[in-house]
Amino acid sequence: MFLQQLVPLKLFLQLYYLMRARNMPPAGAVGPFGSPAKRPAAAGAWLPTLSTDVAMTIEERAFSFHCENEWLYGIASLARQPSRRGVLIVVGGPQYRVGSHRQFALLARSLADDGIPACRFDYRGMGDSSGAARTFEHVERDLRAAIDAFIGLVPGLEEVVIWGLCDGASAALFYAAQDSRVCGLVLLNPWVRTGDGLAKATLKHYYLERLLQPALWRKIASGQFAWRTAARSFLQIARTAVGPATAGAAGAPLAEAAPPPLPLRMLGAFEAFQGKVLLVLSGADLTAKEFSDLAQSSRAWRKLLGSPAVSQQAIAEADHTFSRRVWRDQVARWTGDWVKSW
Repeated sequence: MFLQQLVPLKLFLQLYYLMRARNMPPAGAVGPFGSPAKRPAAAGAWLPTLSTDVAMTIEERAFSFHCENEWLYGIASLARQPSRRGVLIVVGGPQYRVGSHRQFALLARSLADDGIPACRFDYRGMGDSSGAARTFEHVERDLRAAIDAFIGLVPGLEEVVIWGLCDGASAALFYAAQDSRVCGLVLLNPWVRTGDGLAKATLKHYYLERLLQPALWRKIASGQFAWRTAARSFLQIARTAVGPATAGAAGAPLAEAAPPPLPLRMLGAFEAFQGKVLLVLSGADLTAKEFSDLAQSSRAWRKLLGSPAVSQQAIAEADHTFSRRVWRDQVARWTGDWVKSW
């Protein structure tokens, strides 16, 4: 227990000294009043590592790497035995490398304990990394730099599986075909958001399920239900759902000057990737429902997901981030078993 409590402090100190090293003065520089300037540890130098569990089976290292004149920071969870395949965990949405309810940190440690090295890091402009923040559609160079650093850190590592949740899954899919070192993808609740796609998913899944909830009828019976607000919201969503389909979402024509919509670009990226894919969907999540509805309505998507290279798993009760321990642990087991199965 003492070791487990000490690990976050050790990693914090590693990152602290790495970030100090980014701004260290040059050798021989003169400080205030003519005294020699003090220099922290050399840039990129490792601090002593510490195992992350009582069994002493893995270790974690904080590290830094360069991407277009910016410094990015990450944590590598390393297995004791060498492995030629590792997992790079990419974040989704405006968050950093720990993840919601420590999801990414716990996943990385679980994989390393299972003999699979794992790495999680901050994009430019997020967490500890410097630079301007950017969307999931503009992180290709961050991913390439992270893979370079990960492979350089782990002896014998040759190929990488990218693990991503929500728009982290979309970012992984956009990048994967560009890098021959990426041999697989784990995509959880991929982000294919369009206005009409969300509206249709909301009508089909949220409103129908809401009608079956006793709490709604109790609220109506007590006179606390806001009819006018609910009606306005429903009509607005219904108008969006029955309006013109998003181009490319299910065979709709593209406007001549419009850029390809997200679902069509995702489809193209999926078709271009030649590696293996594990798709994991939550049953209680509108993002996952929107993706499922898109896939079911498109022959091209159905063909891709039916390929022998694609494995699929689902947790019916899980929310978007698999927030309960039983869901999180199931995802970690599926990921580890799948990565080692081929």
